[in-house]
Amino acid sequence: MKKRSICAVEGVTACGMKEGKFGLALIRATGTAAGVFTENLVKAAPIQLMRTQIRKGKLDAVIVNSGCANAYTGQKGYEDAVVMTEYASSALGLEPDRIGVASTGVIGRYLDLPLIRKQCVAVAPALASSAEAETHAAAAIMTTDTVQKHALVEKETFTVAGICKGSGMIAPNMGTMLAFIYTDADVGAKQLRDSLKLATKRSFNRVVVDGDSSTNDIALCTATGEAGKVREEEFSAALEECCRSLAKQIAADGEGATKLLEIRVTGAVKESDAARVARTVIESPLVKTAVYGEDPNWGRVVAAAGRARVKFDPNAVSLWISDGKNKYPLVKSGEIIADLKKAKQAMSGKTVIFILDLAAGREEASAWGCDLTERYVEINGRYTT
Repeated sequence: MKKRSICAVEGVTACGMKEGKFGLALIRATGTAAGVFTENLVKAAPIQLMRTQIRKGKLDAVIVNSGCANAYTGQKGYEDAVVMTEYASSALGLEPDRIGVASTGVIGRYLDLPLIRKQCVAVAPALASSAEAETHAAAAIMTTDTVQKHALVEKETFTVAGICKGSGMIAPNMGTMLAFIYTDADVGAKQLRDSLKLATKRSFNRVVVDGDSSTNDIALCTATGEAGKVREEEFSAALEECCRSLAKQIAADGEGATKLLEIRVTGAVKESDAARVARTVIESPLVKTAVYGEDPNWGRVVAAAGRARVKFDPNAVSLWISDGKNKYPLVKSGEIIADLKKAKQAMSGKTVIFILDLAAGREEASAWGCDLTERYVEINGRYTT
């Protein structure tokens, strides 16, 4: 089904193409721009270039390739990333220093620049604000993803929307994900940076598929300003909602995954404490494999929470399990009260949610991930061969 999200934002056009595992997408939108990037020490060439480009606070377009990450490629890789912006500049009639660049795929391989140039020339004339054009763009940036990922948040006076890719090598501090977010709100550079940083903290940085953090992670947000000024709080909330939707789609599409796993932590002294516990539980291989096996092993959840380096009283915590509709108690104030049959039933669907109350304060946070299956090993055991 064709979806329209970023192309529903005033001032945005897009398109893309895929040839085997090699794809290229172009997204054109002029406006204030901000970005967040991987914290991995080994940063890919496009990340190095974008950290410089984004300081100007303005973008006119983005060029994205899939199939080759252009990571761990030295000076040649950096020069190749610059060449990508020049290709887009020539094809779109824009200045190269106003073009964002991103790459995803195999690490330690050089770009096929002739292919990228050919694809860029083919894609540029097809840019449009249609659902079909956006579908081509979203498909072009996929690697091991099995589904496209779109998000659309429509408010009374403005819109925030995004597309992203991400399936494996996903961990907090951003995983192997590329996100391109657009709004028609008129947002200043500082506000956009602050809002994107907070939204990322509460969404992309709380997703764990396998605990590996990539070299290429990037989330870019461009504000075209077509809808005029909006209240700062309303914009920030809408941006967070959009990012959270994309983050959950990444988690649900984890490599080899059969279930979306959500951990909700309440009753923490600080939000950062709740987030730390949620992330620790969501990344636990023991929890993830139990979810795959539909084994309601609440002991693994509590044990993982206990190694998060957050202070709470284990004898005061409460824990529930849910399938998104029904909610069943497992532990109440440290006492095990689980109905094993109901708990196992709650794990039989596509979504499994654990709600953990630390009983230590009033702050809360959520994290998202997926189960860990044999298919994950199959995908990553032969990724380059």
